[in-house]
Amino acid sequence: MLLRKCQSATILRLVIGLFCLTASATSQTDHEAAASRHHNIGEYFPETGFYQGLRIKDSKPLIRKQSPYQLIEVHHNPHFGRILVLDGVLQLTERDGNAYNEMMAHLPLMQHPNPKRVLVIGGGDGYVVQEVLKHESVVHVDHVDLDQDVIQVCKLMFPWGAVWDDPRVKLHIKDGAAFLDQVADQTYDVIIQDSSDPWTHDEIGERVDLPSSVLYSVEHFANLYRKLKPNGVLNIQAESLQIPSDLEAIGKWRDLAFHVGFVEARYASIMISTYPTGQIGCIVAEKSAPLPNQEELMRKRFASICNAGKATTYYHPRLQNSSFDLPFWAEKEIYGRGLFDSVCPSEGLLRDDSRLASGRSLYDGSLRLFP
Repeated sequence: MLLRKCQSATILRLVIGLFCLTASATSQTDHEAAASRHHNIGEYFPETGFYQGLRIKDSKPLIRKQSPYQLIEVHHNPHFGRILVLDGVLQLTERDGNAYNEMMAHLPLMQHPNPKRVLVIGGGDGYVVQEVLKHESVVHVDHVDLDQDVIQVCKLMFPWGAVWDDPRVKLHIKDGAAFLDQVADQTYDVIIQDSSDPWTHDEIGERVDLPSSVLYSVEHFANLYRKLKPNGVLNIQAESLQIPSDLEAIGKWRDLAFHVGFVEARYASIMISTYPTGQIGCIVAEKSAPLPNQEELMRKRFASICNAGKATTYYHPRLQNSSFDLPFWAEKEIYGRGLFDSVCPSEGLLRDDSRLASGRSLYDGSLRLFP
């Protein structure tokens, strides 16, 4: 697109005169020289026409390694710090990686009254594991990731790279679904599935399933349910509600959670500037309702984390509730018509919502939109 614009501008300047042509050539040369010193890391979404990118001043990465599964790069940006990129797609930055990773860890851990044994599937960068270890009740963490090279690069390049040296952590270089098959039922208090995207879209907008799609199948959800203890909590990466195909999938994944036996499954929204549309989310699913004094217990546990010098920078206890409050259109799409009968009784308001999920009530059978 830039080349076509430059060609049109040059033709126009030829008509105007030689002086302008020279100026144009000089300007174009300057632009090309500047462009050669920069590199964009970005994603394009054909279904929405949305593109988001991050400019890197020096196109040469700090490290580049080809693993058996993907190209691993770490770049640097003056504002965002070090940036992990896999196959050209941004995974995290030092500056805003706290948003996603703290929420992926602390939402399910705080929802459980006393988490001791934790499974982390994916998240080869180690950031989620770092956050899990902040909970003093945790005595064992199984971390399962397929790509050992990602782990080695992150050990070297990021400040949390020593997490795997903690004696509570056992690293397994395996496929997450295959590992789960070998685990005894009711082993874990909390399971965190920090997986990569289950699909992408090609240049013409056709959906292309990726290897991690197996982690979103009904068989895998049922396996996750079985491996959790009776009061266990699951948290899975659940994409962005701003992208239509993702929003549709969120409702389906929530329905899957109920189908396999979870009593509750809610979508939490996370603000993160370097992810597409500036937003991503997760689904927290529970095998039993929380204890009556859960909120007070959360505050005490969070204070203990802060007093130990391990304070978070994005997560705080109020997000344990408020992160599940979504825009009205998103809640209708994800939770369905039934939840809103007492708030919007007009059938006309919802008459076009034929795509709504089946809808399941929250703990008390109603959605408390207002105090």
